[in-house]
Amino acid sequence: MRNTLVISALKMFIGFPLPIFFAVLLNEMNFQPLKKTVQTVSYLPHFISWVVCATLMFDLMSTDGGAINEFLMWIGVIKEPIGFFTEGKYFWGITLFTDIWKELGWNAIIFISAITSISQDMYEAADIDGATRAQKMWHITIKSIKPTIILMFIFQVGGILNANFDQIMMLTKQMGNSMLKEYADVLDTFIYRLGVSQGRFSFAAAAGLFKSIVNFALLLGSNYVAGKFGEAQLF
Repeated sequence: MRNTLVISALKMFIGFPLPIFFAVLLNEMNFQPLKKTVQTVSYLPHFISWVVCATLMFDLMSTDGGAINEFLMWIGVIKEPIGFFTEGKYFWGITLFTDIWKELGWNAIIFISAITSISQDMYEAADIDGATRAQKMWHITIKSIKPTIILMFIFQVGGILNANFDQIMMLTKQMGNSMLKEYADVLDTFIYRLGVSQGRFSFAAAAGLFKSIVNFALLLGSNYVAGKFGEAQLF
C-alpha cells in the first residue's frame, strides 16, 4: 500500500501538471514547423511498449558504460557509477521519470485540444490592454482550460490505487529483481503474485473488488469537492 500510494502521489503531483505546462508552452510557439515537430516527437514514446522502454532504461542506467552514469561522472556529480537498479531507493524516481518520458506528449493531447477552442479575440483584447505573454498564459490560457484540468484531475484521483502494473513488472524484470521489491511491490503486483500465480483466485477477486470500491469512493469524493467549490464536475 505504501509503494502504491507514493508512486501514485508522485505521478499525481509531479507527473500530472507537466502535460498541462507542456501544452501551454507548445501553444506559445509561433514557428509552426518546429511546433509540429516537437508535438509529434513527444507523442512517439507512448507507442513504445514497456518491454522496450524498460530495456532502454537498463542500458542507459547501467553501471557498465551506461550513458547516464557516464554523463554524471563526466560533469563531476558522482565519482563512481550508481546502481540504479540494484538499490531500491532510486526506484520511485525511475518510475516517475519513465512515466513522464513515455506519456508526457500523449497526456498533453487533451489539453492542447482544449487550448485550440479558446477564442483568439481574448488574446487580441489582452494585447490591446498591454498584457504580457506570461499574463496571457495565466489569465487566458490556463483559466480557460481550468474545467478540463479539474475533470482530468478527478480521473487521476479515482485511479490512485493503480500504479501501472506493466511498468512495474517490466522495470523489475517481472518482479525477478529482489533488490527492488521493498520499493516496487505495489497492490497490483501483490495481487498478481499471491492471487494469480499461486492460484488463489478468490483472494485476487477480493483484492480487486477492494481496489475498485476505494477508487470509486475517491472518484465520488473528488467530484463532490470540485462541485462544492463551484468547479467542473463529472456528474
